[in-house]
Amino acid sequence: MKNLLILGMTMLLLLSSCGNKNKKETDEGAVEESQVAENQPTEEAVKFPVYNFESFEPLLHKDDDKIYVVNFWATWCKPCIAELPYFEKVTAERKDDVEVILVSLDMPNMWKSRLEPFVENRKLQSEVVILDDPKQNDWIPKVAEEWGGGIPATLIYTKDKRSFYEHGFTYEELNTELNKFLN
Repeated sequence: MKNLLILGMTMLLLLSSCGNKNKKETDEGAVEESQVAENQPTEEAVKFPVYNFESFEPLLHKDDDKIYVVNFWATWCKPCIAELPYFEKVTAERKDDVEVILVSLDMPNMWKSRLEPFVENRKLQSEVVILDDPKQNDWIPKVAEEWGGGIPATLIYTKDKRSFYEHGFTYEELNTELNKFLN
């Protein structure tokens, strides 16, 4: 699994270093990005906010009364896909107490062709964002020092407590962990 993530992250690094990139920061701090290859039109904008880690990091430190579930996943990761229905169920059942943020680590060439149709076909209701920052060795330990970089990975936090999990969840396991944050 970790080898798959390392391969995926290496591919992301290689893809993100190709072509010219134009980045523009939005009011929300997300980075809109389009790759411009020579003699090719600019890609159509993606439907989800695209963040570099600096603009994404505030999502890891909200200071209110909610429980935040930040799940790192990709459409090419089978264990990630297997647990998505459980995050969706939590979003539907606990929308007043819990906010689920699904952080896609898909490669830029997959955003329009794979990520958008996947989210639409599955009718995902949780917030979906894209993290596009090739400096994984810098940002992974900022999410959790113990994170080896494998996905699925989930950070659950409140203003007073944080726990990190580098594995997939069943619905029951996810609820057990969430209940620890309610007490």
